Amino acid sequence: MSLILVAAMSKNKIIGKNGKMPWDIKEDLKKFKEITLNKTVVMGRITYESIGRKLPQRENIILTRDKNYKKYGCIIIHSFNEILEMSKTKDIYIIGGGNLYSYFIKFAEKIYLTYINKEYSGDTFFPEIKKDEWEEIENLKRYSEEEEVDYYFKVLVRKI
Repeated sequence: MSLILVAAMSKNKIIGKNGKMPWDIKEDLKKFKEITLNKTVVMGRITYESIGRKLPQRENIILTRDKNYKKYGCIIIHSFNEILEMSKTKDIYIIGGGNLYSYFIKFAEKIYLTYINKEYSGDTFFPEIKKDEWEEIENLKRYSEEEEVDYYFKVLVRKI
């Protein structure tokens, strides 16, 4: 089984601002749902709170240091290693935020990345994708009327 990152980032590697995505691209959200539906998704507490609810038709895991944190319908985990152990028996989709991406990118086998060809201001960044470690196997160009920007649905796989 494997560890998979699912993210959207701007040209300057921004993924969030004040707990929210700084853009509104409906097709990206549709693609996110298509990728993660009926899968196990892992998110940090801040990402969960920015979404504001359990994602339906997915096993929701929240990774937090807060030992008292509880959310109905979600599994609460306190250790990166528990996630790595789970990924040995099933596919795990890391959906944010920045700290989780930074930690898990070195273990990931695949990245579903929406690349927005515009710079945004923000406070949360996606880690560097080292070109010598990843191969791009898909790159579909789209245009967002809402944001008036080109964006790309990319799939990257770790080079062997």
